Amino acid sequence: MSIIRKLSRLERQVRYLAGYLDFEPPGPSPRAADFDHAHRPVLLLHGFLATRRAVEVLERRLRRDGYTVFSFNLGGVQQLLRRGIDDLAMHVKAKVDRLYERHPTMGPLTIVAHSQGGLVGAYYVKKLGGWRRVRSLVTLGAPFHGTPAAWAALPLGFLAPALFQMAPRSRFLRRLARGNWPPGVRLTSIWSRRDLLVPYPSAVVETFGLPYVQNVEVPAEGHRDFLFRKRVYAYVLAELRAGDQPAPVSLGRLRLVPAVVPQGAGVLQAG
Repeated sequence: MSIIRKLSRLERQVRYLAGYLDFEPPGPSPRAADFDHAHRPVLLLHGFLATRRAVEVLERRLRRDGYTVFSFNLGGVQQLLRRGIDDLAMHVKAKVDRLYERHPTMGPLTIVAHSQGGLVGAYYVKKLGGWRRVRSLVTLGAPFHGTPAAWAALPLGFLAPALFQMAPRSRFLRRLARGNWPPGVRLTSIWSRRDLLVPYPSAVVETFGLPYVQNVEVPAEGHRDFLFRKRVYAYVLAELRAGDQPAPVSLGRLRLVPAVVPQGAGVLQAG
């Protein structure tokens, strides 16, 4: 790898980590987008302790490809003090509802969510009626089975409820897994075997052969790569375009894979 490429990758990683160290209070979402003509709106949700800055690269790429992109600041370091994943999902619901009230001509929503943001998006869609607004949810390294990293940080759990919730087999994850996945919403979990923060098969969901629930394995080198790597973005873009198709109508359940991915479960692997 050339020195220029190494420096470029280092710069992207530093910018990503900067999102984790933003102590400023959450500000209003940018209003550069024309929501009144947003036929393909995309909401980006960042991960644990990050801010909107963590998804800037993804946001620029999606805007370049014709999507109306916006994001919410879920609190950064401040969420350590008070917010669990379900609380953050309520926050997202309130902001999305308010946005659609102000801009009733907006098209159906697509959510692209990284890491913990994927759990926030899934809870919003499945438990808080988000399926009424959302056409497609694409998660990037979302810990549907929890992550062992949460165990390492459990001494901070009384300050950060989300750490308890992201621990494997937590009460929150069991509650999220119960019940039917809304059939009008396409769910795609994008994951990587090289993701050490959310190790395989934590990000893999059971598809039951349903065409609107699937897993996509990508060549990400680590948890951050979901947001920066061009080859990963190609899969994200393909899923968004697939989500532009008419919504599915058949019923099914969303369950989590207990250990391994069964044969014929619909896992797509990058070349």
